[in-house]
Amino acid sequence: MALWPMAEMGMKPESFLFDRRRMLVAAAAALAVGCSREGEGKAVARKSEETAEADPMWSAFRQIYLDASGRIVDNGNGGISHSEGQGYGMVLAVQNGDRPAFEAMFNWTQSNLARQDVALFSWRYDPRQPNPVSDPNNATDGDLMIAWAMARAARQWGVAAWETRSAQIRAAIRNRLVVDRFGQHLLLPGLMGFDQGQSVTLNPSYFVWPALDAFAQYDGESTWGPVIESAEAVLRAARFGPSALPTDWIVVGPDGKPAPAPDKPPRFGFDAVRIPLYAVAGHRASLAAPIADFWRAKLASGQVPAWVDVTTGEQAPYALSPGARNVMQRLLDQPLGREALAQDYYGCVLQLLARDLK
Repeated sequence: MALWPMAEMGMKPESFLFDRRRMLVAAAAALAVGCSREGEGKAVARKSEETAEADPMWSAFRQIYLDASGRIVDNGNGGISHSEGQGYGMVLAVQNGDRPAFEAMFNWTQSNLARQDVALFSWRYDPRQPNPVSDPNNATDGDLMIAWAMARAARQWGVAAWETRSAQIRAAIRNRLVVDRFGQHLLLPGLMGFDQGQSVTLNPSYFVWPALDAFAQYDGESTWGPVIESAEAVLRAARFGPSALPTDWIVVGPDGKPAPAPDKPPRFGFDAVRIPLYAVAGHRASLAAPIADFWRAKLASGQVPAWVDVTTGEQAPYALSPGARNVMQRLLDQPLGREALAQDYYGCVLQLLARDLK
């Protein structure tokens, strides 16, 4: 289940940049008339401005990517939406005190992506197709983000029904997406296609530590502690090649040890860049220590590549995107650059999360 087709094809996900002045001027103009992209998001944006302080980066993101229905539009993947994007948007809305945007996103997600058989969400919505939700499979990171956002929103705005729904999602994640294999409690990336019996495919960038820690507080250490401990152990062992970097996708076999997934490029790339983001936000920077060492060395020698093949050493011919660069700056405890705003959904998400996630 490939969430980032551009990355898998080796394409650069962010090709054009705004300078900061152009971005702020454009955002202010869009806010003044209450519209962008032919009016999409106008109603949500206007209501949000009435109830939340206008943070320029959040306001710009909301104006560009949140349409009037409450759908986060991924412009880097043909205008689709996915549970991950909805979860990111909901977390950021809570972080920015933007209840109207949060409610719009949750209502759209519940109406369009919620599965009827289990309290999880189908991962992909493609408005170009006769059946926009043709694949019922979920994406666990999206479910984690949605459940976490709902629990935080329930506490922030006092809506008990949101906590009830969050608890349902958390229970489904714990009961349906955690498998006991090889002496570990492994968090699957989705319901279907990842547990092969004699091996389990994992995505380490789906270990959203702040969400998992919050779940342990809500539901008890005995419920989530074993999952957290196994994920930490997997990530500590998933260090490959001369620079000891994790790959976007890994497999865990009968010996319990991770290896790069044989059916994916063995890259520290567009998925794995979220590993240090979640590690720092979850007070586990030591889990990303080899990544910090790699980035620090590349900074000293020149350009930091967007991805590296841990087997061959091949590197991307282009640098980290602005969003990934902000992740690097947070990991290395450097000031976050604000001089450029990514012009695609994923890059913008990384920039906002690098600044705000905690």
